[in-house]
Amino acid sequence: MQLSAGEKIMVSVFYAILVVAGLLCLFPLIHIVSLSISDTHAVASGWVTVFPIGFSLHSYQQLFEGTPILRSLWNSVQITAVGVVLSMIFTILAAYPLTRTYFYGRKLYTFAIIFTLLFGGGLIPTFLTIKSFGLLNTYGALWLPGLISTFNLLVLRSFMENIPTELDDAARIDGCGDWLYLAKIVLPLSMPVLTTLALFYGVGYWNSFFNVLMYMNDTTKYNLSVLVQQMIQSQTMLAQMNSSDSADQILLTPEEINSAAIMVMVLPIMIVYPFLQKHFVKGVMIGAVKG
Repeated sequence: MQLSAGEKIMVSVFYAILVVAGLLCLFPLIHIVSLSISDTHAVASGWVTVFPIGFSLHSYQQLFEGTPILRSLWNSVQITAVGVVLSMIFTILAAYPLTRTYFYGRKLYTFAIIFTLLFGGGLIPTFLTIKSFGLLNTYGALWLPGLISTFNLLVLRSFMENIPTELDDAARIDGCGDWLYLAKIVLPLSMPVLTTLALFYGVGYWNSFFNVLMYMNDTTKYNLSVLVQQMIQSQTMLAQMNSSDSADQILLTPEEINSAAIMVMVLPIMIVYPFLQKHFVKGVMIGAVKG
C-alpha cells in the first residue's frame, strides 16, 4: 500500500520516537557495563558516562575472588530451574481440566482461582503457614506458595480453550485418552504460550528477593538478588576486598564492584531472552487475542 507524504512523515516521527525511547531504556544498562569495565581512576573521577574509559576486568576478578557470588549464582540457578519446572507442570495440570466441558464444577473452580487475584492471605498468615509446614530456611518456601500464577493459568486456559474441538473428537475416535491427548496434541500446539509462561516464571524466580529475605535464615542460601542488594547497601565486602596487603592491590570503588555484580545478575536473562523472543512475542499475542 502506497503511503501519502503526510503518512510517511508520521511514520518517520513514530520511528524516531521509538528509537529515542529505546536508547533511553538502554542507557542505564550501557552505563553499568561501562562502569564495570572502565579503569578504576576514571570511575573514581566520575568521567565514565556512556562509553568505557580504559579497560579493566579487575572488578570482576575481585568480585569472584572476594565475594560468595558464585555460590549465590548457583543458588539462583537452582531456585529458577526447579521452580520453573514445577510451576509449568502444575500450571498445565491445572489449566487443562478447566478447558474440559465434562469436568464437573469447573466454573466453581475457575471462580475460586480468580478470587485469589482479588484477595490474599496476607503476609503474617502466609509466614505462619510456611513455618507450620516446616519450610523455613528451605527453597520449598519459595516454590510452593507461588507454584501457580493465577494470571499465567488463565492465559494458558484461554489458549487451550481455543484449540479446535475437532482435534479432540478425532483423538477420541482413535482411542486417545486425556493424558495422551494433552501430551501429543495440546502441548505441542501450545508451545508459544508455554515458552512465554516459562519466561515469566523464570524471571520471577530469578529476581526473587523479598521471599528469600523473609524465609531464609542461612546466608549461604541467598541468591544473587539478595547478595547484590547487600553489596550495594553495605560496604563491608568492599572493605574486605580492599584490605589486601599486596603491594599491587588496586583499590576498587563501590561503583565498579556494584556494577560488576549487577551485570553478573542480569547477564543470564539477557542471554536466554533472544532465544525465546520469537515464541515470547507470539505467545503474548495469542494470549491477548484469543483470551
